[in-house]
Formats: sequence, structure tokens, C-alpha cells
Amino acid sequence: MYEKLVTINDYWVKEGADRQVLDKNSRYYGGVTDAENGIAWPSHGGSPMVMALWASALINKDSKYYHDEELLSRLELGTAFMLRFQHEDGTISPGWTNMHSPPDTAFVVVGLAQVYELLHAHQWEPLRHSLDEIRQFLERTIPALLTGGCHTPNHRWVLTAALGSMYKLTGQTELRERAYAWLAEGMDCTGDGEWTERSNGIYNAVSDVMLFHTAELLNRPELLEPIRRNLRMMSCLIHPNGEVVTDYSGRQDYGSSYTLESYFLISRLMANKDQDPLFEAIAELAGQALNHPGWLPNNALLGYLLRPELRWQTVRPAELPSKYKVVINRDFPRERYLNMMDLAGHGGRVYHSRLHPDFGAPVARERNGATSLTVMTEANSIFALRHGAARLLAVQIGTSFEPGIVKMNQMEVHERGYRLTGTESKGYFGPVASADLPETAQSSISPWYLLPHQLRETTHMQYHRVEAQLTDTEHGWQLRISCSEPEGMMAQVAFVFGNEGTFAGEGLTLAEAAHFWKEGTVRYASGSDWMELDGGAHEHWVKMLRNASVPEGCQTLIVNLMTPYDKTFDIRLSPCGENAGESVTSAPNGDEELIR
Repeated sequence: MYEKLVTINDYWVKEGADRQVLDKNSRYYGGVTDAENGIAWPSHGGSPMVMALWASALINKDSKYYHDEELLSRLELGTAFMLRFQHEDGTISPGWTNMHSPPDTAFVVVGLAQVYELLHAHQWEPLRHSLDEIRQFLERTIPALLTGGCHTPNHRWVLTAALGSMYKLTGQTELRERAYAWLAEGMDCTGDGEWTERSNGIYNAVSDVMLFHTAELLNRPELLEPIRRNLRMMSCLIHPNGEVVTDYSGRQDYGSSYTLESYFLISRLMANKDQDPLFEAIAELAGQALNHPGWLPNNALLGYLLRPELRWQTVRPAELPSKYKVVINRDFPRERYLNMMDLAGHGGRVYHSRLHPDFGAPVARERNGATSLTVMTEANSIFALRHGAARLLAVQIGTSFEPGIVKMNQMEVHERGYRLTGTESKGYFGPVASADLPETAQSSISPWYLLPHQLRETTHMQYHRVEAQLTDTEHGWQLRISCSEPEGMMAQVAFVFGNEGTFAGEGLTLAEAAHFWKEGTVRYASGSDWMELDGGAHEHWVKMLRNASVPEGCQTLIVNLMTPYDKTFDIRLSPCGENAGESVTSAPNGDEELIR
């Protein structure tokens, strides 16, 4: 694996050099432009990420760029760029998102601190100028790290890793104490290994690797435990083609294609530390997908160069499970935590972020060779199914009640399937009592936004309850969706398929980016694999309910229903593997076994 990392690093060294701005009259002189928007950013996916690639090549005798003077000059231009784009308060700004951002600065700090450590240990005098400027950049960040806050849950662990990095570099105890203040908030990871943001494609790996750095830098080995739980959970969130399950993510990786590559370094580190065959298996699969050393501070070659012991495989990888039936967070006491939310005092509001009340919601996973099923609660989709090359990416229930997509709140596991229920409520609000009215209510103008709406009495509360029963059948799955009230309300069931396949069926009518599935049988095929569905309906003509949307790059079948309804869809699969196992376990932690 080390040889592969050196080879791909050398490739990206040149690719980054080709994007470096060498025009002295440009404001971005010395920076590396983003391939998508042409702007040189000082963020962890921008110029400093490329600088880490260059640094890894410059000091590595196995690289064709070892002690390359031109590359050294480019690194010097890059460090000067970073100092120019660092604000007086020590922060940097990724211009597409957070301005003067402590957490985005922290991402860069953790990565550049590793670059500094690597270059400093090499003892090559021509590096002195770059070393001095990197250290200057890092030391300038200390005030922001000591006072700065965050937006999202994972940012806290990015900040603790940055604080630990600077504590190691400078010995300032205030940095360690600030890290301890963040860590005192506790770990936001369920017993089955689910982080708050439920982001298998991006932020799980961020939390994992940042906590690893924090644990090492601050001598807090207990912080490794949630990493272990998350990696074990991830072994059951891999599709047959190596992609990870993103069907229920709470972040921007939702429904997008991601491999395990961002887990390579952390799984390799944990495999080496624990001598765990499962972690080594994850690292092996992640390494196969790796085609870039990684963003800061998750650069795999940087990790290997700083920890030479990673080059030798000291534990044989296990086989990743390919036949199982598990429920993640099945025993997590989510309702108990949700019932405590009022005691937190925030009134259900958090600024520039989300409260993530979906944290710990149950997710069922079944895998049988080439067939991969995900059943979800608190997500925009209720289930997704992959069968060989045929991909049913989502099944969504839309309604004009809220209006919007129905999210299932509860899951019951049955012997041959799952029962999901989703309940929504919506009422009306009476007048504000006279004693509670503000002074503006008596003036010539009474703005709506100055009225104490939270004090209004709720009237005519209405409830919308949807139930979905998913049952394993001899030839595939049967989905029964029902709703008894309120009566006379429009609903839609959307079956979202991959764009690579084709539809065949007489009951289809093109409706802009989707198809009305009015009746009969539809077959979706990709290569030799197919899914055949029965159960179309067309009880109203609306193409898309408000607040519902058809995902881009997909093909969607729309079934229009009116409440009350009790609708059954049969999904038959082409011959491609056996039925999944019959018993259900929790997520694979500790000694619990998967069905094999």
C-alpha cells in the first residue's frame, strides 16, 4: 500500500503544481486554484492540502520529487500565500461558506502541524524558509483556537485536535485546557457507533480521525472507544460495489456516491493499534478505492511517513461481512433523550446548524451477496434496495399535509420484515391574550413579527399517520403503505432509481423529470439485473407536491394517491443471490456475531 500512496501522491503533486497561480499580479499568487471554480482557497481542501502533497514528496526518497528545487520553490510560494490569506485574528475564510472560521482554521492547523513535524524532522536546510512560515501561520492561529467556537457537532473534535496539535508544538497549557472544555461536553456517539450527523460518506470519518489525533496528542485513550464502535458499524454499511450507505445521511453526502477511502487512514491506524482483523479489512477495501492521499488532515501518505510502522501489515484482515441482517440503534433510548430536550433550555433552536433530533434513529441493514437493503427512520426515504447493477435509491412518501416528505418515526422488526410508522401533527392558533400583547398592538401599526406567537392557544389539531409494512417474499419484497386520515388529502409515493437503467411498462407517462406510474407492471433493468414492480396508481394529476423534489441524475416513478389509501407494491428481483438471514442482531460491536 505504501508504494501505491507514493505513486498517487506523485501524480497529484504535478496536478496541483499545474494549478498553482504564478502570476505575480494576481491576488492569488502562490495559491492553488480550485479545479471547479478557479479560486485559490486557504482551506483544508485547497492550497494547504496540495502543500501537504508537496511536502510528502520533497522529503521522501521514494518519490521522484525528492529534494526537487522547483517543488521547494512552489512550497515557499504556497506558505507565503497562506500567510497573506490569514486574517489578523488568525483565522482563514473558505469563501463559499464560513468567514473568519475557527473550525475551518482548525482543519488546516491539524494538517499543517503534521507537515511541520515531517519537514522539521527531515533536517534539510533549504526547507528552513518554508518551516519558519508554516510555524508562523500556526502560531498566529492560537488566539482563534483559544476563543473560537463552532457550528456542527464534528467541529468540536476538529478543534480539540487542533488545540492538541498546538499544545504539542508550543507547550501552552491554555490550549490543553480549552480542548478539555470541548471534551467535557461528552461524546455524541451511540452504543452502535452512530455519530450525530449520521454522515457515513463524510463526517463519520472526520470525527473518527480527529478524535484519534486528540487521543494521541492529549493522552486520552478513552477517546478511541467511539472510533472503534463507528468502524464496526461501518462494516455493515457497505454496498456490494464498495460504496458506503448514504441513503439517510443528515449532511451533504445524502444520497451521493462515496467509497470508504476517507476511512483508510483511521482504520489502518486502529488496526495497527488494536491488531483488529476487522479494522484491517476496512482499511484494505478503503485502500483499493483510494486514488488521492486525502484532504488535510486525513492525508494517508502523511500518516505513513510520520508513522513508518504502518507500512507493515501486522494483522491479517478478516473477511468483511457479505451476508447479515442487523438493526443499528435498535436499543438506543432515543425517546428518553428527546423527552429531555425541553430541559436543555434552548427552546428547540440552534443557530447556523441543526439540533439533529434524528440522532440515534434506528436503521436496518440487510446484505446477501449482491443484494443490499437499507430501511430507515427519520430520513427522506423509507427504504433503498440494490440488486446487482439495479439500484432503487429511495422510496419517498410525499403529502400535502405538512406539506412535504413524510419521515418515519418508529421501526418495528418482524420475523420477515419491518413495520414503519410516521406521525405528523398540524394545528391552528388562537388570538394572543390581551394581557400578553405588546405595546405595538395598540399602535397604528402592529407588526406580525412582534407578537408573542409562542403564547397562542392551539386549536383544531390534526394528525396524519402513515404506516409502511415491508415484507420479505420468495421473489423479493412487498411494500404495503396505508393512511386512514385525514380524508381527501393528496399523497405521492416516489420510487427513485439510478439513471443508468431503463424502464419497460405500459402504464408509464412522462411527467417532466419523472414518470407517472399509472397502472400495471414496470420493470427496471440495468445490465442483466432487474427489479419488477406491481402497483401503480394515478388518483390525482399533480406532478410534484409542494416541498417534494425529484433528485437530479435519477429516474423516478410517481404514484399518485388520495387518502384514505391502503396500497401494496410487489417488488420482484432477478435471480441474483439467496434471501437474507432470518434472525436480527444489533450492530456488530464486541462479541456480537453477524449472520454469515
